[in-house]
Amino acid sequence: MKTRIILSLVMLLTVLSVKAQESVETRIFPTNQIIAPHLIEVTFSKTVHILFPSEVKYVDLGSYDIIADKATGAENVVRIKSAVKDFEGETNFSVITADGCFYSFNVVYKNEPAQLSIEMEDWLRKNPMGGAADDRMFVKLKELGGETPLVVNRVMYTLYKKNKRDIRHIGCKKYGIQTLLKGIYINNDLLYLHTSLRNTSDISFDIDHIRFKVVDKKVARRTAMQENIIEPVRTYNRLTTVDGKATVRNIFVLPKLTLPDDKMLVVEIYEKGGARHQSFRIENTDLVAAKPISELHLK
Repeated sequence: MKTRIILSLVMLLTVLSVKAQESVETRIFPTNQIIAPHLIEVTFSKTVHILFPSEVKYVDLGSYDIIADKATGAENVVRIKSAVKDFEGETNFSVITADGCFYSFNVVYKNEPAQLSIEMEDWLRKNPMGGAADDRMFVKLKELGGETPLVVNRVMYTLYKKNKRDIRHIGCKKYGIQTLLKGIYINNDLLYLHTSLRNTSDISFDIDHIRFKVVDKKVARRTAMQENIIEPVRTYNRLTTVDGKATVRNIFVLPKLTLPDDKMLVVEIYEKGGARHQSFRIENTDLVAAKPISELHLK
């Protein structure tokens, strides 16, 4: 009886041992789920600079063989070089930018790198409707809520291309400059403001800054006006100058916003080194009348 028990235990352990040695099935990721890395050559005595279309938010290095950081004073430039001479094999690093794009790089050592200055393609802004955009995965950004950077860029791109004027009562015209609010649109708790700035003079208008602020409609004398600054989460064109006899347009994306009856949204455009400042007011009735983006029939 003991012999049978021992034999049974031996057989059981043998079966378990064989099963443990069997290879576990490995799933292979489909091609469309793999982000193809770019190849970067680095060396010890030279620095490689990579220019990204948007501000760099995150950089992660695969090993101590390389060093990388944002360039001083330039939020969208990463500099990278080898930390040791002649390191063997291959390492990597990854970058996430403010527009939600994820970049992957493989790095090898080369005494004389083929490229020292690299500009990454701004395909998301140039053509967000293209097929390349559909093949991309994007990092979800807190500032955009539940929206993806791709959809936001597609909305801005479509509004700019259509160039409709749905609002005709909001704007400012003085000093040879005319500023118009052409439309307000809403999608997934984001407001899209389509603006136009026309310079009818021969003197260029240099933009210092553009400010969005919520203020009281009526303020008692000797009472400081309370202001709440609203920062755009996206801007389609980062304008610096409007040439003489020129017209420029822009799309500003703001977080969801409604106002009480005693408040208004003021948009101010300040001229650098000049006094031709522009401003216009937006009432709550204008905000709640924002058109849904669904009417644009995005791809």
